[in-house]
Amino acid sequence: MSTTIDKAFEALYASDDGSLDTAASLLAAAPGADAELSRRGEEFVRTLWVRGWQPADLMRMARRELSDEHVRLLAGLIRSETAGYERLPHRWQAQLDALDEAEGRPTDRFSRATAVLELYRLLVRLPRLDAVGPVPGEALPPAAAGEPRMLTRIRALLAKAEATGYPEEAEALTAKAQELMARHSLDEATLAAGAPSPETPGAIRIGVEPPYEQAKAILLDAVATANHCRAVWNEAYGFSTVVGFEADLDPVELLHTSLLVQGTAAMTRAEAEQRAGGRKRTKSFRQSFFLAYANRLGARLSATSRRVAAEAPTLLPALASREVAVTARTDELFPETRTTRVRAAWDEAGWTHGATAADAAGLHPNRPHLP
Repeated sequence: MSTTIDKAFEALYASDDGSLDTAASLLAAAPGADAELSRRGEEFVRTLWVRGWQPADLMRMARRELSDEHVRLLAGLIRSETAGYERLPHRWQAQLDALDEAEGRPTDRFSRATAVLELYRLLVRLPRLDAVGPVPGEALPPAAAGEPRMLTRIRALLAKAEATGYPEEAEALTAKAQELMARHSLDEATLAAGAPSPETPGAIRIGVEPPYEQAKAILLDAVATANHCRAVWNEAYGFSTVVGFEADLDPVELLHTSLLVQGTAAMTRAEAEQRAGGRKRTKSFRQSFFLAYANRLGARLSATSRRVAAEAPTLLPALASREVAVTARTDELFPETRTTRVRAAWDEAGWTHGATAADAAGLHPNRPHLP
């Protein structure tokens, strides 16, 4: 059976789909090869862990490039490959919990073999990524006992902000969440100043999905920068890498996700107003909305962080030292980053509504609106 699979796998490196059809016919005619075929798939996945990929990254690529059937096949491979590890790296379990659960429709052997080969062809062609954490099977640091209390409080505040129908309440809740994040960074700087830690900056990847992914990447950069992290966008693979000290990374992801939810809801309301006024919603309106939303929120987030930091001026050198370390780690991971121009059609109404929505998601608990 290995010979049959080896011959079929030659199609993974061919440029034509005809070779893939021939390979699928070989596999369809060999039911006894199914177990070996799955084992080889797990090997491909395991190799990608070593090459810097994580479950969420692979699932994102499958959704972008292939069909729902391929996504289900990949989810099954990831589950089976990771089931044998006693412990998984931090954040991996959450990625596994998010895997697609839906059962696919029964298909004939040729169709299934074709889907498997199409998935494997994608997997073998993925490049190496910069690692953002340990790989399953490696020695892992001691597991933390539950989620930090600060992170639980931030999560609860943002969940309430997303759920409320009152902009003023959402404003106050989101403002409190950002203030907690800023104060937590100060606490970490206090500890570092008192007893320097061997901890170095780490990194996480956060999906930046279309549509309007450029504006979403700008928003993530704003959230990261305001919270002493750096974000580098990889447009080709649909994610940004956020570099920072461990205590800042999860809060950045939480706040970015929440602000996207709040921004999308605000855009939906703004479009309803546009339609009520006899104007059609347009792509340029939505692009301009998200760009203004990201731009204004960036200023407000940074203002809150500066205000909190100013309350403890003796810690400014420690904060500066940590930011230097984050910048150095970012340069190490991404020595060839470049800036890019914003690509979007201008819509004045969309920009105005986006800026207004950013103000409504206000992040200063004492002054609802910044000048």
